[in-house]
Amino acid sequence: MIKAKKSLGQNFLIDKNIINKIVNLVNIENKIILEVGPGTGSLTLSILNHKPKKVYVVEKDNDLVIQLKNNFKDQITIFNEDILKFNENTLSKEKIIVFGNLPYNISTEILIKWIISFNKNCWFDNLILMFQKEVADRIVAKFNTSNYGRLSILSNWKLNIKKICDIKPGSFTPKPKVDSSLLIFSPKNKFYEINSKNLELITRTFFNQRRKMLKKPFNQIFNGNQNILDKLKINPALRPQNLSAETYYLLTKEYEKLLS
Repeated sequence: MIKAKKSLGQNFLIDKNIINKIVNLVNIENKIILEVGPGTGSLTLSILNHKPKKVYVVEKDNDLVIQLKNNFKDQITIFNEDILKFNENTLSKEKIIVFGNLPYNISTEILIKWIISFNKNCWFDNLILMFQKEVADRIVAKFNTSNYGRLSILSNWKLNIKKICDIKPGSFTPKPKVDSSLLIFSPKNKFYEINSKNLELITRTFFNQRRKMLKKPFNQIFNGNQNILDKLKINPALRPQNLSAETYYLLTKEYEKLLS
């Protein structure tokens, strides 16, 4: 029996009802599948039962890789790699469906990596991912709410996002100390063509002091340019969470004009 490793943020999904719900979210028959962090292979087995064309898995843990090879033989292709260093674009010319019970300690890094990884042509059809509930709440948060912030703005830039359900600790072994949430993402057909580093700079500057008025961070970046405030209809007395995600994309566009 393989023990979960705290250092890798491992919590293995064992709840068959949740596994069935995950696999039935989209049609995966004859599709290319990538599973991140398959663990002991409970979800992998269910995926294979739905007759996909090809299943790739990325697993960093050497012990789990040996178990997966023994259990699944040539039914899956295993990459014993760190997902943060893995190049998904090389897997297939067809669009991929991604499943992931992501390690909670790097889940946002993985999501941001995938958001940045595509421009007009996206390599995936869907991302079906598990997050710590607190993180998922920030991803799906709307403006004018307390959970809304940099992660909400970046996540919604290129992706449509839907929350499926919350999942209790008893669905995993070992039991995590927090609830989890299942989210499904699909790429948007149209999104603002801006540089992710510039969007990151804008949101970091504005949300560094999220309780303060917008005037200070705005002046810091735009030197008090009233024309931009007027054009985007921004009240500098508001606070960062009061601006929609779209306004932050437009602010990034204005910043890029100043750079050019």
